[in-house]
Amino acid sequence: MTILVIADYSKDAQDNKVLAPATLNTVAAAGKIGGEVHLLVAGAFVGAVAEAAANIAGVAKVLVADHAAYAHLLPENVAPLVASLVIEQRTIYSHVLAPATSNGKNILPRVAAQLDVDQISEIISVESADTFKRPIYAGNAIATVQSNASVKVITVRATGFDPVSAVGGAALIEAVATVYEAGISSFVGEALATSDRPELTAARIVVSGGRGLQNGDNFKYLYTLADKLGAAVGASRAAVDAGFVPNDMQVGQTGKIVAPQLYIAVGISGAIQHLAGMKDSKVIVAINKDEEAPIFQVADYGLVADLFEAVPALELAL
Repeated sequence: MTILVIADYSKDAQDNKVLAPATLNTVAAAGKIGGEVHLLVAGAFVGAVAEAAANIAGVAKVLVADHAAYAHLLPENVAPLVASLVIEQRTIYSHVLAPATSNGKNILPRVAAQLDVDQISEIISVESADTFKRPIYAGNAIATVQSNASVKVITVRATGFDPVSAVGGAALIEAVATVYEAGISSFVGEALATSDRPELTAARIVVSGGRGLQNGDNFKYLYTLADKLGAAVGASRAAVDAGFVPNDMQVGQTGKIVAPQLYIAVGISGAIQHLAGMKDSKVIVAINKDEEAPIFQVADYGLVADLFEAVPALELAL
């Protein structure tokens, strides 16, 4: 049994491609399935990413498809590549995994369609090689899903698995010469948000604000608090919909899924949609003046107080 993991990567402050942390969680999920793990790095000028991937503990082989056609991971080009690795090459993969990031969610449905199998989305647990658990109904229920497909195509919710070590491995690096260029889509451009704070999904501490902050200007209280804690700043959907902050800060079912060591929810009532995105955090602290707010049902520590008094006091104490 051999498992193919699709590596995801991002850019650092110097515009260099770096391996996305969610890849390490996905390799961990592959390890729980059992068998040899191969990692596919597809893109243009991804040599540094491939070298980093070869150092990941538990990875036996790194396949590198380095070509302009795979730049920006356009799914119309990458999906046929993945399908061909499963079907046409000598190594027949039993599972294909990718992180449940925007890239993974874009590529794997197409892979499943080309292989004519079902896809299992956002697993949080591996029960056996063919049985997995995944959240449904905004995380209010956990479904146990068993698949008899010849190839299991799976996206992995990174917060469900502790990452493997990024060092200690010594995988063989092998070039993939196959090039697929559908010619039906092209990369136009991107606008990347830059911040000195940690990236939201990778931060060890997250401070999030909700509608209780009343306006975008009041997020300054969270920014100063976050800077003292070395934390990322997030927001509830209500705050995003109200225009307080941009949508790339949204935490929740339709936003980003986070599971930091510490999550501080300020002025957030705790709607189901938001809880689905942060309830796996190791320690949850809630500050809200409404003692009946649902957020207190999942919080490890709750403070019923006016956030405009509590947050400055907390900042001074730090």
